[in-house]
Amino acid sequence: MRKEIRRRNYSYRTEKAYTKWVVRFIKYYELTHPTELAEDEVVTYLNYLANERTVAASTQNQALCALLFLYKHVLNEPLKELDSLERAKKPKKLPVVLTPKEVQKLLDHIDGVKKLIVELLYGAGLRISECLRLRYMDLDFDYNQIQIRSGKGKKDRITIMPQVCKKRLKEQRQKVTILHKKDCKKGFGRTLLPKALAQKFKGADRELKWQYLFPSPRRAKDPRSGLVHRHHISNTTIQRAVKKAVRLAKIEKHATCHTLRHSFATHLLENGYDIRTVQELLGHKNVKTTMMYTHVIKNKGSVVQSPIDS
Repeated sequence: MRKEIRRRNYSYRTEKAYTKWVVRFIKYYELTHPTELAEDEVVTYLNYLANERTVAASTQNQALCALLFLYKHVLNEPLKELDSLERAKKPKKLPVVLTPKEVQKLLDHIDGVKKLIVELLYGAGLRISECLRLRYMDLDFDYNQIQIRSGKGKKDRITIMPQVCKKRLKEQRQKVTILHKKDCKKGFGRTLLPKALAQKFKGADRELKWQYLFPSPRRAKDPRSGLVHRHHISNTTIQRAVKKAVRLAKIEKHATCHTLRHSFATHLLENGYDIRTVQELLGHKNVKTTMMYTHVIKNKGSVVQSPIDS
């Protein structure tokens, strides 16, 4: 399973998720080998997740994708139609959006490199994974742009560089330069490159331009290649910092790192930018996805007056 996933250049997070679902599926049928199970058993398990475990629609869909991958690419027995599958209902929810004042209050309770990262989430509309995967060379100070490589859907895009962050981004690159030189002196300094670039361009994995912009304070061994390198800061570190800041700022909303991306899009639309521009900055494939932010604006209560206020 892992061999087939890696051959297709799936992310390590996808590898962990898919293998866990396959293990759960096999345990559900008391360690029966998947070749002895078929469509009926797959449907029964997925219906169990939806009805008894009451998992979210996205969770059931992830389990389905893992099992489809298993049968198609590992066992070479693609599943046929799953007609009796009961899909978990996906509720239609509007995204949580912070006001500009709430964003500022949140930022006031974060400092250091964590604050710079959170400012980029809001100021450039980045997903947390996109921000933490930024490389040294992805910043273009002359054009005030940030290059996002292999974002969601393996798509590249360009987004804006917030002027507020420009000075500290330059300082962050200087810190990366110093840290990289120290690592190289100690015999380290290599980093993971996308796909097979390390084999194609010998020595590229030691170049400064490929180093992560927000490196981890510790070196660690990559679980796939075994390379001891300095990965980027953990997602969890930033998520905890945002959660703590929301609590300290006394913001009574369910705000997360992704809330800042929602706020970026909503505030741009409120400021008069057209929806196509916002779509490109966010990297949405379909403008319908971006349209949800127009519904947020419409539902802010400023359009319709309550009869009690008449």
